[in-house]
Amino acid sequence: MKIAVITHILHKEKDGAYYSYEPYIREMNIWFKYVSSVILISPKSEEPKTNIESKYDINRISFREVPEISLLSISNILKTIFHLPEIIYKVAKAMKEADHIHLRCPGNIGLIGCVLQIFFPGKPKTVKYAGNWDPNAKQPWSYKLQRWIVQNTFLSKNIKVLAYGEWENQSDNVISFFTASYYQKDTGRYSKDFSRTLIFLFVGSLVEGKQPLFALRVFHNLLAKGFDISMQFYGDGPLRKDLEDYALQNELQPYVTFFGNRSQDDLKNAYKMAHFVILPSISEGWPKAIAEGMFFGSIPISTSISCLPSMLGRNSSRGILIDNNESAAVNSIAEKLSNKEGLKCMSLAAQEWSQEYTIDTFEREIKKML
Repeated sequence: MKIAVITHILHKEKDGAYYSYEPYIREMNIWFKYVSSVILISPKSEEPKTNIESKYDINRISFREVPEISLLSISNILKTIFHLPEIIYKVAKAMKEADHIHLRCPGNIGLIGCVLQIFFPGKPKTVKYAGNWDPNAKQPWSYKLQRWIVQNTFLSKNIKVLAYGEWENQSDNVISFFTASYYQKDTGRYSKDFSRTLIFLFVGSLVEGKQPLFALRVFHNLLAKGFDISMQFYGDGPLRKDLEDYALQNELQPYVTFFGNRSQDDLKNAYKMAHFVILPSISEGWPKAIAEGMFFGSIPISTSISCLPSMLGRNSSRGILIDNNESAAVNSIAEKLSNKEGLKCMSLAAQEWSQEYTIDTFEREIKKML
């Protein structure tokens, strides 16, 4: 089977192999186990490879570069219009050649793919919608347009749309899906000792949308209330200096550590040691860090976005939902920290839920799709 993958995700080439963001590559390598060759349509970067990028396992890749496009300014829109014929030609040609079409959405290249797939009603297609599928969420118009096209069964034929969470009034071609990071062999009971110093983790890019400074300020307020706690940041980004400056100005160095980007094994060990994983994000698809932390019994602390309320369970039995308000968030967390037995129950419930979603299960579901 020849699969065409249409994505906006940047790729890099080194020694004849193609690299990209490691969690994405890890997932696509599972898809590629069940195909003979790949046509890859995506933008390309000439930047050097970083330690959070890995390569595809499959060698039979026909990489067809398209320009990176944007709709965020007049100049970018004009550039997009100029490049549009080239992108349309390459995407349509790949779709025609392929036995299966796979779209990665939401994204600008994905939007073009959403439109062009309409003209291939007989081809089997899958769409991995990696963003927030909540129909009531505030999102760019291009995201809403992609959602509307792919779930419209009149326009989109022979297509399965993989979306995070379960939502009312969905069309039959939308399938509630998940992403996994660990295998069945990693499952087990991970006990946490809530009588010692409690470790908070923040895992992810240090960018505005993830609100790492909000997380640090909440931690600071909890520390001021007298709780025996520490915090670790895993990830990098433009806000790292702001976070380090805040920690320095408020004399938090003994309690806060910045580890930067680390390997999957390092993160796994961190999750095993931590008591909480906090993600006060304002925009999320599948909250990978939350699901990974829950797998090892780290209690999730999160804002109520995307599929997070269902992940944390009815009445937040598997975690702590917080408002996007600093004082309210502090009070919600402080209330839970005082109940050690309740924290143990929450930790066990979190790992029991997350361990249902293993790579083994994920691979079986993908095999069915193909």
